[in-house]
Amino acid sequence: MIEPHAPAPPGAPPPWRGHGGPGAQAWLPVRPGIGRFLVLAGVFVCAACGLVYELELVALASYLIGDSVTQASVVLSVMVFAMGIGSLAAKRLRPRAALGFGAIEAALALVGGCSALALYAAFAWTGDWGGMWASGSRYLLVAFSLAIGLLIGAEVPLLMELIQRIRRQDAVGAVADLFAADYVGALVGGLAFPFLLLPWLGQLTGALLTGTVNALVGGALVLGLFRHDLTRRARRLLLVTNLAVLGLLATAAVHVDDFERAARRAVYGQDVRVALRTGVQEVVLTGDRDGRPLSLFLDGRLRISGRDEHRYHRALVQPAMNAGPHARVLVLGGGDGLAAREVLRHDAVREVDIVDIDPGVVRLARTDPALSSLNGHAYADDRVRVFTEDPFAWLRGVRPTDTYDVVISDLPDPGITASTKLYSQEFYGLARQVLAPDGRMVVHAGPVSSRRQVFWTVDATVRATGLRTMPYRVTAAPGFVTGPDRAAHTSQAPHDWGFVLATRPGPGRRPPPDLGTGATPLDAADRVRGLPPSTLVHPRYTG
Repeated sequence: MIEPHAPAPPGAPPPWRGHGGPGAQAWLPVRPGIGRFLVLAGVFVCAACGLVYELELVALASYLIGDSVTQASVVLSVMVFAMGIGSLAAKRLRPRAALGFGAIEAALALVGGCSALALYAAFAWTGDWGGMWASGSRYLLVAFSLAIGLLIGAEVPLLMELIQRIRRQDAVGAVADLFAADYVGALVGGLAFPFLLLPWLGQLTGALLTGTVNALVGGALVLGLFRHDLTRRARRLLLVTNLAVLGLLATAAVHVDDFERAARRAVYGQDVRVALRTGVQEVVLTGDRDGRPLSLFLDGRLRISGRDEHRYHRALVQPAMNAGPHARVLVLGGGDGLAAREVLRHDAVREVDIVDIDPGVVRLARTDPALSSLNGHAYADDRVRVFTEDPFAWLRGVRPTDTYDVVISDLPDPGITASTKLYSQEFYGLARQVLAPDGRMVVHAGPVSSRRQVFWTVDATVRATGLRTMPYRVTAAPGFVTGPDRAAHTSQAPHDWGFVLATRPGPGRRPPPDLGTGATPLDAADRVRGLPPSTLVHPRYTG
């Protein structure tokens, strides 16, 4: 248990000067009121830095590993557990609270500041080694969560000791002041990360800057306010340690762009042509030089491979287009323009509406010579209209009378947490409302062979809206992966794409048995039975 401090005797003013040791008053270079304010300001800054480290781990792990719900759960649970262990372990440091706090802040600045670099390095250079190395980023995530949690947890007991040594007060009042500064600091850190650090500095530089601030504030607090609690040797050691930490963080910040380029080449190959971060995701284009096929990566996932993307897009688009009227077509996702290219092969098409959340991808598909050539300059066609909105929100706002003959759902894999709502029963219900009475809807449902339960859950979810489905698949060469694993594009295992073609029930409205495009229909024997549909409040894409 954390040992409580005895309340100060009533009416006994605390002295400014004292001697070291637990419970003894500290010798301060400033008045106690100012000293107390400086300690609480330090608590505020350290709490903000601690929460930034936490959010940095969650964000980077979600980007590198995928499934943000799982990564957030791992980071938060491990970190909170470690904070408890660190708090208990810090009781042994009470006799040297100032030195202990200074050392902990230096260690926290180094570990937290470099955590993003280390995670990205493990992902980039060991992710395709196979075996246990393939999960190196996951192990490192747990290790950093544990280390950072231990150090953050050790802060509170030592800060309690330091603040009580400035001016003794009852334990309840001291805890209230300490936690108030801690929680307000956490609020500021939590808001600074998504609105300032991430968009302006990025994940790597943002973490390094946070570590720098952490080291400066922790070192200044101890060496400035509590320097008389330290021996000359301890002051020298702490000063050298903090300077070394700041030097390492500054060196890393200077070379962070070179590091990021090298890591990007390790992940994507040597021929990265375009690398940018939109307001939605990271977009990387590689290839289209020296005979190399064009590849498009979205947030680290291989989304397009020029080597065989035509197999995917023809299998996605042509069965639905060939099954009936197709004057008006809606493409949900597909900002790369490749699905629209297949749609525009049909002369009877009068209007194609594309709804994609990322204007950066649409802009690249319009302007990049290689990508616009691959999509057949689809965006130059007058029949194409683009809406850069979230497809779910767009469907909620569209008039049900504006129906489409064909609805094509060309969206990221359902196993990606951000995409889960776009594979929900509610989403397909909205899509059904804009489907013409004799219209067809086709859904990209992820790989069949490697994620069978997820694929059939998509099928069950579409059927739950009252539509009749015909699932089918098409095989792909190794290298084109639409699953949620960011490192999966390095695998040489056989892959496939799965699709669900759906129509309204009724006489004469069955999907055609001849799919063409090399696709293979999946029959009742292939179906996984008894799967419930996925909904907004109960997503089921976990297998």
